Amino acid sequence: MEGIIVVNNPGGITSHDVVARVRKKFKMKRVGHAGTLDPLATGVLVVLLGKATKLFPKFVTFDKAYRATLILGTATTSADVEGDVIEKKPYDHIERKQVEDVFENFIGEIEQVPPMVSAVKVAGRKLYQLARKGIEIERKARQIRIDCLTIEEFNSPEVKFYLECSKGTYVRQLAEDAGKALGCGACISQIQRTKVGTFSIDEAVNIEDLNESHIRNWQG
Repeated sequence: MEGIIVVNNPGGITSHDVVARVRKKFKMKRVGHAGTLDPLATGVLVVLLGKATKLFPKFVTFDKAYRATLILGTATTSADVEGDVIEKKPYDHIERKQVEDVFENFIGEIEQVPPMVSAVKVAGRKLYQLARKGIEIERKARQIRIDCLTIEEFNSPEVKFYLECSKGTYVRQLAEDAGKALGCGACISQIQRTKVGTFSIDEAVNIEDLNESHIRNWQG
C-alpha cells in the first residue's frame, strides 16, 4: 500500500499523532507527513504512505495558504493564545487601514526570525525543546516569501486574515511582527492551513472517516 492522503487535522493533536493514527488505521509502519502543523493549528496535513514517503523532499517545498485570527493588544511567550501573556497594550485606536498598511509591508521576499516554539534545529536541538525549559537563544533570520496577506474580517481586537506564502513561513511570528509594527502587540488565536501545493481543505478527509479509497497515487 502506498500513496498520499490529504488529512483534515482537527487540532489539539500533533502531526506525529496524526501519523500514528494513520499507521494504526492501515496497519503499516512506513507513514510520514509533509509539513508539520502544531497542536493549535488545524487543516491540511499531507500524509505519505509506503514508497510515497520518498516524496517528502518535494512536498515540503510546496507553497501554503492559511486562514488565521490575530488578536490585537496581547503579546505572549509563544505568539499565540496558548502561551503566557507577557504584555498587554491598548488597541482601541488601531483601525483596519493601519493593519492593512502593516500587512502590505510584509508582501514579497522578507526575512523572518523563527519563533522559539518552532521545530527549527539549532546545534542539534529543536527550538521548542529549549523553549519548554525557559531557554531563549539567538536565531538567524530566514528568507521567506509572502504572496498574499489580506484582512477578511476586522472586529477589533480580532483580525481574521488570509495568507499565501512560501515554505518556512511561521504564521504566529508574522502576527507577532505585525503587532510590534502596530505598537500594540499581537498574537494568534487560531490557524487553519487551507492549502499545501495543489491540495486544499475542500478535499481533506477527517481522521475518523479515513479508508483505503482516500489513498491516492501521486507522481508529480
